Amino acid sequence: MINIQELSTIELQKLITDAQAELETKQNGMRKDVIAQIKELASSINVTVEIIEDKKSKKTKSFVPAKYANPNNPSDTWTGRGLAPKWMQALIAEGRSKDEFLIR
Repeated sequence: MINIQELSTIELQKLITDAQAELETKQNGMRKDVIAQIKELASSINVTVEIIEDKKSKKTKSFVPAKYANPNNPSDTWTGRGLAPKWMQALIAEGRSKDEFLIR
């Protein structure tokens, strides 16, 4: 058994990476075995099955930095996407330009 407390950070990271890869390999093997069993049982009673794999989306939301700041309260910010916040709508209604509030 490995004493993980004695491992360096590099060794520990490699162990984690290797363990995750091995776990994925074993899970994929188990999944294939179970699918084969399901298909075999289904065919024994003359039923056709279709296995639909759940594909995980690798798309992640990216961080969008704030583009505009409220001059009255700089902690109120807006990325420029979507509906403008009420403070921005009010300032534009006063005749001011969005460019005045750009974060530089």
